[in-house]
Amino acid sequence: MARLEYMQSGILLAFFLALALYFVIKVVWRSNPIGSKRNNMRLPPGRMGWPLLGETLSYLRPHIATTPGAFMEHHTSRYGKIFKSHLFGHPTVVSADPSLNNFILQNEGRLFECNYPPSIAGILGKWSMLVLVGDMHKHMRSIALNFLTNTKLRSHILEEINSNALYILKSWKENRPISAQAESKKYTFNLMASQIMSCNPWEPQTEYLMREYFSFMKGVVSLPLNLPRTHYRRALKSRANILEIVKKKMEERRSKSNYQHKDLLSTVMEEGSLSMEQILDLILNFLFAGHETSSVALTLAIYFLARSPKSMKQLRSEHLGIARAKELSEMDSDLNWEDYKRMWFTQCVINETLRLGNVVRFVHRKALQNVHFKGYEIPAGWKVIPVFDAVHLDSTVYESPMEFNPLRWKNMKSGTYFTPFGGGPRLCTGIELAKVEIAVFLHHLVIRYGWELVGSDQPFVFPFVEFEKGLPIKLSLLAED
Repeated sequence: MARLEYMQSGILLAFFLALALYFVIKVVWRSNPIGSKRNNMRLPPGRMGWPLLGETLSYLRPHIATTPGAFMEHHTSRYGKIFKSHLFGHPTVVSADPSLNNFILQNEGRLFECNYPPSIAGILGKWSMLVLVGDMHKHMRSIALNFLTNTKLRSHILEEINSNALYILKSWKENRPISAQAESKKYTFNLMASQIMSCNPWEPQTEYLMREYFSFMKGVVSLPLNLPRTHYRRALKSRANILEIVKKKMEERRSKSNYQHKDLLSTVMEEGSLSMEQILDLILNFLFAGHETSSVALTLAIYFLARSPKSMKQLRSEHLGIARAKELSEMDSDLNWEDYKRMWFTQCVINETLRLGNVVRFVHRKALQNVHFKGYEIPAGWKVIPVFDAVHLDSTVYESPMEFNPLRWKNMKSGTYFTPFGGGPRLCTGIELAKVEIAVFLHHLVIRYGWELVGSDQPFVFPFVEFEKGLPIKLSLLAED
């Protein structure tokens, strides 16, 4: 709640500053409106909103994560699934149309280009994969793909996922409320810190890194005001602290010729094509991308399952069957790849969680040339925003879209209508890792505990998905059969 209040107060400040400028530029705006030189083009319908701010404040207004939000509901009902607006300082075409969204994603680098606000690069780094385009993005992506191969997932990473899940669960106490959100964040952070820099969860340095990272994340989602006592200023300091630790680890490894760990840091150091600055941004990018999506998705799964006893029962049945089979064959309690591939209903739960919870709601793109689509023209230079949650929650695409129904995925194939990890050349490199993380944690959770929600909490968007109260849950230890 404090974070929302801070963000809203910052937005109000920006609003009044923009209002003061409004009367200065009003005449200029009216005499030369955006698009006046394109009167012969058939732009999508819509409105441009306030000068400078456009409709950005309305678009970013907090809303419940399992809805598209008032802005999208109003605009799609009035203008259709493709409309124009003025967002993030640019004239924009917004798409809730699955075919246009897919067209945008598949034509990355040809007709469209990644185009995030400068403040993102300011805090994630100019070499972050999120903001890079062209050959450098392809190179960074290839490094990530080579590190996260299915072979490595099976042979090495799965074992660490098991141990990290059990490390968290063994710290839980029955009948004592815990924050599912905080525990999920701790679990995914520990795993990524282990994979990136071989940090053990019980080490003081890992705890320090975690605190600095969470401080950093508050700045990522705040207004980019580099002023004293702002979240953004603190985040920049935390970023520097995190990268200082990475630098020290690099120096230690360069001084040891027999260093054995094959984590991401050692991989990029041995690969040798990246500068120090590029390595640091890549490490931070991995920590951000690998932690944030998985932790939010896991928290959402815990939330949805608590509200769906039927799905919980079927999920538990699947995992008890896997656990019993392992006991009968005298196998270790840790899961192997064959166990993971048997989790068909778990995959349905993960897909439904990502569809209904919408961890990644939209992406930023820019038209590189005039683009014609469905009778409309998207002018070169305009921002383009494909909105994924508007498709995932569309009743013409999914039956009863606001209902958590994992079994809808039993015979349904994902495709252009399901884009929780983006698509095209920028498809998330860690898709399988995220699914394995969630599946393994749910396995160990449901065979040990039952849980219920404590009080009223629900996922909100501002701009990332988060539970205001941390999703408190009460655990009950399951009796052994």
